[in-house]
Amino acid sequence: MTIIEMLEQSGALTLLGMGVVFSFLIIMIVCVSLVGKLIHAMGLDKDVGAPVNAGVLPAGSVNKADNGAVTAAITAAVNEYRKTNS
Repeated sequence: MTIIEMLEQSGALTLLGMGVVFSFLIIMIVCVSLVGKLIHAMGLDKDVGAPVNAGVLPAGSVNKADNGAVTAAITAAVNEYRKTNS
């Protein structure tokens, strides 16, 4: 067997191996998508009970009083930093 024949054979085996790997990945993507659609269709994707991060509020739900408290805390921290570094 010559070097050229060996390179041709290794190239063919490489392409076949890559084909197997990518075929498996495509099958896995299709299966995961189908399971996701099935779970959604059955209504099993709804959260039940208290949320995991109960202390975290969604964006835009902070009221004006909370915003003022945060601003006051930041202002106090900046003023303290300026006092210690001047």
